Amino acid sequence: MADDNGEPSDSLVPFILDAAHRYAIKVAFHIQPYKGRDDHTVHENIKYIIDKYGAHAAFYKYKTSTGRSLPLFYIYDSYLTPPESWANLFTQSGSHSLRNTPYDAVFIALLVEEGHKHDILSAGYDGMYTYFASNGFSFGSSHQNWKVIKAFCDSNNLMFIPSVGPGYIDTSIRPWNNHNTRNRVNGKYYETALQAALMVRPEIVSITSFNEWHEGTQIEKAVPKKTLTRLYLDYLPHQPNMYLELTRRWAEHFSKEKEQWLM
Repeated sequence: MADDNGEPSDSLVPFILDAAHRYAIKVAFHIQPYKGRDDHTVHENIKYIIDKYGAHAAFYKYKTSTGRSLPLFYIYDSYLTPPESWANLFTQSGSHSLRNTPYDAVFIALLVEEGHKHDILSAGYDGMYTYFASNGFSFGSSHQNWKVIKAFCDSNNLMFIPSVGPGYIDTSIRPWNNHNTRNRVNGKYYETALQAALMVRPEIVSITSFNEWHEGTQIEKAVPKKTLTRLYLDYLPHQPNMYLELTRRWAEHFSKEKEQWLM
């Protein structure tokens, strides 16, 4: 299905999975809002995705503390559907619960406002992520709040997945939004975000984004480019792969830290 901004992408998924497999990368699904999305349609989506792609070697599975291997789904803008509706799907006693069925998974909701954490808990989600790359834009995306969010998650057996980004600028598509622009400061902004994420000892850190150029959050290779209507950001005076190198370095650091935490 497509949202208001896109094309249906289902035909691309097999190519993405095959390409990911060649590089030993795993693929998880991020479910965007679409017209009429609710607990019933997401139920169908989850079944469809697991039936169609769940057996692929590149389909991501998360190892739970009880030793189960489950798919992991991010549900973007999850707050648009009331927690009572999600509870039909994500709680054991829900009217069409996925729990302990072949379609059970780890379901991660978007935390924007502070109050959402209680909704996410009552909805039966397994955890929360923050998505936005602009520090201070929302309660969830403000690094200073990650400690209290993680404490809430720990005490309620939820997973906290902080989202980090290299900077933010979306004025090419939202000219009025320049107060949310965040300068990259030659990689310092990204490293500050990564440091803040590691401070709370998360299981997983998510990155916004690999290639969302229109919001200026991309970390993929970049060289200077200009069209008649648009100037693309580059990483000069640094190398085109600067942010991939930073990502590699911090991923290795994260792995080592995690081993220490588990000791």
